[in-house]
Amino acid sequence: MNDASLDFLRQLLDTPSPSGFETRGQRVWVDYVSRFADKVESDAYGNTFAFMNPAGGPKILVAGHGDELGLMISYIDSNGFLFFKGIGGVDRGLLRGQRVVVHGRKTASKGVIGHLAIHMQEPDDRKKVPEFHNLFIDIGVSTKEEAEALVRVGDPVTIDASPILLGNRRMAARACDNRIGTWAAAETLRLLSIETTDLHASLVAASTIQEENGLYGATMAAYRVKPDIALIVDVTHATDIPPCTATKHGSVKLGQGPVISLGSANHPVLCERLIDVAAREGIPVQLEANPRFTGTDADTVFLQRGGIPTVSIGLPNRYMHSPVEVIDLDDLEALPRLLAAFCREVTEDDKFSVVI
Repeated sequence: MNDASLDFLRQLLDTPSPSGFETRGQRVWVDYVSRFADKVESDAYGNTFAFMNPAGGPKILVAGHGDELGLMISYIDSNGFLFFKGIGGVDRGLLRGQRVVVHGRKTASKGVIGHLAIHMQEPDDRKKVPEFHNLFIDIGVSTKEEAEALVRVGDPVTIDASPILLGNRRMAARACDNRIGTWAAAETLRLLSIETTDLHASLVAASTIQEENGLYGATMAAYRVKPDIALIVDVTHATDIPPCTATKHGSVKLGQGPVISLGSANHPVLCERLIDVAAREGIPVQLEANPRFTGTDADTVFLQRGGIPTVSIGLPNRYMHSPVEVIDLDDLEALPRLLAAFCREVTEDDKFSVVI
C-alpha cells in the first residue's frame, strides 16, 4: 500500500463520523477522490458521489458507508453528568471505562464513561450488562450550567481510540466498519484513473450515510444513481478467533482475501463473474453464505428500481462493533484491485440478468 493511500485510510479512521453526523468524514473522502474523478457531487443528506467516464456504460456503483457507531447525549443532570443513547448497534458491555469525545457545536470535550468501582458493586450486579440509562459520561464539570456551556442534548459522542498497527500488517481501529468500504471505493477510482483507456463502463464511487441506523443513505444513493450494477463493500465477521466455531459461524480468516457473499441480495451471475475475475487476477477470495440477508447496504440497494444486480463484498474483520476492530492490510489492498479489475472487464454487451 502506498504512503498516500495509507495516510488516507488513517485520516478516514481518525475522523469521527457517527450515523447522522458524517459531514467531517465525507469532506475527507471528497478531498481525496476529487483528484481522480471527472466530477464529484453530494445530495441533500450528505451522500457523496465521484464519477468516472460518465458517458460510458453500463453504470457501476461501488459504494461503502461512511458512518460509524456512536452515542448521542440525551440528558444532562444537575451535577453535569451526561446520559446518552446508542447510535447504531452499540454493545453496552464495552462502554464502561471508555474514553470518549463529545462533539459539541463549538468545541469537542474529552470525557470518560464512569462506572461504580467493583468493590462497591453487589455480587449479582457484576454479572450484568448495564442499560444505557445506567451509564453516564463525566467531562470534568460540576454543574449542569457548566456542562451546557459545552454540550447540548443531541450532540454525538465517539470512543476516543486512534488506529494502531499490530504485527503481520494488521491494524486495529474504532471504525473499520466501514471506513474500509469508502476507502476501497476511493482506491478503485484511483487505480482506474491510472489507465482509463480500457474502461468501457461508467463508474460511480460513493460514500453513503446512515447504514448503521437503517441502510438509509444507500437507499437514497441507489435511487439517485440508477446503476446497472452495484458492488457494496463492507466488513464481515472474521471467525478465526477462539470463541467462534466454523460449524456455527462459517470460516472466514484474516489474510485469506476479501469475501464474496452468496445468497439473498447477492446476484448469482454477478457473484460468479467476480469469482472468475479474482481467479484470473490471482486475487485470493473467500466465500460466505447469506441465505436470508447480508446485513449490509446490499439489502436495500438490490430492491431499488425494479431490482439492481448487486453483490456484497466483505473485508474480514475481527471484533466488529468494538473500539478495537482488527483487519489485515493485505486483505484490504486486494479489495480495490478486485473491484478495479471487474470494472475494466465489463463491456456494453455484458448482461447481468438471471436467464429463465
